[in-house]
Amino acid sequence: MNSSELKSVLSIALLYVFRMLGLFMVLPVLPLYGNEIKHATPKLIGVALGAYGLSQAILQIPFGFLSDRWGRKTVIVMGLLIFIFGSVVAANSETIYGVIAGRFLQGCGAIASTMMALVSDLTRVEQRTKVMAILGMSIGISFAMSLVLGPVLNQAYGLSGVFWATAVLGAIGLLVILTLTPTPQKQTYNRDSGFIVAEVRKVLSYPGLLRIDAGIFLLHFNLMAGFVGFPLLLQGTGDIADENHYLVYLLLLIGSFIVMGPVMMLADKSHWTKRILMACTALFIASYGVIAERSDSLWWVCGGLFLYFMAFNLLEIVFPSLLSKLAPAGARGTAMGAYSTMQFLGAFCGGVVGGWILDVWDLSVLFWVNGLVCLLWFLSYLTMNRPLNLSSRTLDLKSMDTATANQLREALSSLKGVQEVVIIEGESIAYLKVDDNLFDDESMAAIVATV
Repeated sequence: MNSSELKSVLSIALLYVFRMLGLFMVLPVLPLYGNEIKHATPKLIGVALGAYGLSQAILQIPFGFLSDRWGRKTVIVMGLLIFIFGSVVAANSETIYGVIAGRFLQGCGAIASTMMALVSDLTRVEQRTKVMAILGMSIGISFAMSLVLGPVLNQAYGLSGVFWATAVLGAIGLLVILTLTPTPQKQTYNRDSGFIVAEVRKVLSYPGLLRIDAGIFLLHFNLMAGFVGFPLLLQGTGDIADENHYLVYLLLLIGSFIVMGPVMMLADKSHWTKRILMACTALFIASYGVIAERSDSLWWVCGGLFLYFMAFNLLEIVFPSLLSKLAPAGARGTAMGAYSTMQFLGAFCGGVVGGWILDVWDLSVLFWVNGLVCLLWFLSYLTMNRPLNLSSRTLDLKSMDTATANQLREALSSLKGVQEVVIIEGESIAYLKVDDNLFDDESMAAIVATV
């Protein structure tokens, strides 16, 4: 990766950090202090937590299409302005309905797909794997930071201060996109990052992808449904002051990363995938069982949350990797669009359902229901076939006529380990899905060199 590409990727990674911090910092504090807001109920607090997910799910793909017409940076600036406005609305709200409106508006700045398209414009095809790794790391870091910074900011400035900090982060994001992020010389429309409407049916019917989409939905359902109750759970033990909750989250996150580190090294190995998925869902079940039965003990609660964070952090790595392996050649961008939509819908549904359960029953019922959902999730993996060790190859080609493109397609398809070949003449790009155990990159390079 050259210096220009690295600068581009790091600046966009910063945008991810600032934006995700703003969305997640309220998770550990809103359930605790939401009752100070007029008309707040557990159900409406749950809606407030998940509201951003609904608007994100609705608007992220349309924003991607707008960026094709208006330009990536223009749409990102527009999205950040909407995000800042939503944060200001929430910060100035005296009722829970205003907070819900603000959270919904935050999500209306749905620029995730546009940022992915921008990073594709600014980097070479062969650097995309590294790019995705950096962006994925930035999202993980922002989630961990949000659980620590949210309680700290709330203690110093109150709940409105958390939202004002979110607005400031959005403003810093504007400075980053306007001053640090390069403007692409041209916009690319490659299928690794763009959503192609014509590919939707293919993606939805492709083996294994629906299971991944369901998995990311349930993962973020559990995130929001869990955090409707986790802050109240810690408070209910009576053993730790509300302002010190950040210490619990910090220690649990660091500990879970250390313990799961060796397992994360196995996450990219296909023969471990099914075992890791089943192990993580089993950890969720155990986590909810522990905290539902021993909610009076801080040590047992911390033990249960430790299991929860281990499972969550690992699945956040496994699912994108698995999606990349299984997505059809030339349709990874469309597969990612469907995946992200399900992720945001999961966050919305988790907040709504979790808040409704807590409004009608109590914390133990919330956690037992979450555990039951995870049990059904675990059972769904019993019939899962072990995925092949697949990966993608994307080749930049010189312009060619149809006859040459067909000749190249046949030659590439004949290589050992090639599962699928898609050549888009208008883009001068070839997309391959290959079995890494059988495929030889040198043979591919030799064929391309003769064209």
